[in-house]
Order: sequence, then structure tokens, then C-alpha cells
Amino acid sequence: MNEDQFRQTLAKLNDSFLLKKIGQSYGAWIAMGRLMTGSDLNDIKRILNKEPFEYKVTSEEDEIVIRGTGKSNVILRIPKISKLHMGLFIATVLTTLISGAIMEGADLISNPISIAKGIPFSFTLLLILGCHEFGHYYYAMKHNVDATLPYFIPAPPFLFLIGTFGAFIKIKSPIYKRDALLQIGAAGPIAGFIVAVPALIIGLMFSNVVDVSSGEVGIILGDSILMKMLTSLIYPSLPDGKDILLHPVAFAGWIGLLVTMLNLLPIGQLDGGHIAYAVLGEKHNLVGKLAFLALIPLSFLSLNWLVWGILILIIMRTTKHPPIQDMVSPLSKENRIIGYVCLSIFILCFIPVPFQFPQ
Repeated sequence: MNEDQFRQTLAKLNDSFLLKKIGQSYGAWIAMGRLMTGSDLNDIKRILNKEPFEYKVTSEEDEIVIRGTGKSNVILRIPKISKLHMGLFIATVLTTLISGAIMEGADLISNPISIAKGIPFSFTLLLILGCHEFGHYYYAMKHNVDATLPYFIPAPPFLFLIGTFGAFIKIKSPIYKRDALLQIGAAGPIAGFIVAVPALIIGLMFSNVVDVSSGEVGIILGDSILMKMLTSLIYPSLPDGKDILLHPVAFAGWIGLLVTMLNLLPIGQLDGGHIAYAVLGEKHNLVGKLAFLALIPLSFLSLNWLVWGILILIIMRTTKHPPIQDMVSPLSKENRIIGYVCLSIFILCFIPVPFQFPQ
């Protein structure tokens, strides 16, 4: 057990226990304080018994002493999968399968079994989104932050091309330290990126080169720096008037990189907002405002940016990041490197004009 994990546990006692002093003795963490009015020792013990480490609570005169050791109460914490989580995931599998099958030209009305053609797209996209969210979840558990399993959000495949609005996890307890905030925020984009890049490479190898003027071209997808690099390597002599018709796996990889880029915008409580706040502290407020204002000129290149900006305002209502308790402790060198890695990923994945429709 580290100090961050101990403080996370103490935060759950705020209604019952008033902390006065915290320290360490013989490898154990010690918290001293008093009971809040109307509380008793059983209230504290009931909460601590649910925690993954061993705690001992004693009363000495008017003072309560909580001693926490690094010994775990459990061998493996297996989260309970709720009916809501399972139902949303199954629905998202279905909608992404339909979307993938439509991309492959399947006629689902006359031949429903042709939905199987959507498996490559659905599997790849959900793998990328799942790895992204489980990256957050794993590091939340590592830092003893209470978080839900991922919620996958289905979308009508005939209205929303990819069949999903993405996925998210819900953080249910405070994050107290900068290192924890950065690692939890960065784990998702990095995990998703690691899966999306090989998917894009494999999908590009199975993609087809088409004549732009032949009428086979549908929605034109924008190129990031990374996309340009990969297409140049795989199709080094692509002639003028030709373009690449992405295989569904490549399209899922492209969507994965787009999602990674959007999440890394240093705004509010997006992943990029968590990372920027952990690195910059209060300076992030200015960075968040500038990043949000930058969406205005980008909207003249693509209306997608206007839509995303409006969604950010509706969902978050602010470009600021809520404060965390310990902003005094500096980030370690390793965690600063993680911040630079995320910035590099954002630059590599940035797409000025994500979607274009043929004239």
C-alpha cells in the first residue's frame, strides 16, 4: 500500500472520521483523528472491511487510530458485471456488426445471416475501444480509485455509420495525486493507440486501390501524419487519380486513431485535460480555453469540429479541470515522459479535416 491508496481510503470516511494527522510507522500507514458527531467505530469498520487492504481501528481516549498495512484482503478483485453493462455491450456488438455488414454490401433484409460480414469491423473497433477504456480502468484500480467497468454506447447503424457512440468509464471517487491523474488519463489513449496502429496496418494491406473518378469513392477520410506515413509505406507508388478504399479493419483502425486524437484534446475532463492538468497545474485553465477556441477556426475547415465543440460544452460545461488535493508533489521523470508520449500521439493522429463528402 502506498500513501495515495491510503488517502483514497480515508476519503471514503469523510462522513464519519475527521483526519488530524497521517504518518508511517514500521511499514504501516497511520491516521489519527476523531469521530464525527453521530458516527461510531462500526461505521468506519464497515467501510474499511470493503477495502482491498487490511486495516485495524482502535480508540484511545478521544482519538481514533487507523492502521493500514500493505497486506491485501483479496487475491484477485473480479468486478461484478451488471445487467446494464452487459446489455449495452451486446447492443453495441449488434449495431457495429450491422454497420460492418453494410460496409461490405450485405443485404440484411433478404439475407440476415450476412450480418457475419460485419465481424472484422465490429471486432476490431470494439477491441480498440475496449482496450482504451480498460487502460483507464486498470490504472484506476492500481491507484485504488473507484471506477465502473466500461459502458459501451450503441448507435443506430443507419444513422451513425460506425454503429456506436464510443465507450466510457465513470470515476466514482476522487483522484488525489498528480501521478495517479496522469497515469489514469494517459492509459486509455496509449492502450487504444497500441491496438489501433496494427489494425490500421493490417487493414491497409487488405484495402483496394480505386479510381477516384470511377464513382466508387464514398466519404473521403482525412489523413493524419501517421496515416500518410503508413499509406506511403504500404502504397509507395500510388498514381494520381487513385485512392485507397479502406478495408473495414483499416476503417476501424482509422476510427480508433480519431477517437484517440479527440480524447487527447487538452480540454476539461477529456483524457488530454487530465494529462495537461497533471503536467501544467493551474496553467491548464489557459491551455484548455485556447484549445477550445482553436475549434472555431477548425470549424471552417470541417463542421465536425463545431459539432464536437458543442458536445464538449453540453457534456462538460467548462474547459477547466476540477482541482485535485495534492498538486504540490512534482511529477516523476517517468510520468513526464508519459505526458510527452501522449502529446506525440496527439500530433501523429491529428486530422484537420476528418470527413469530406464527394462533390
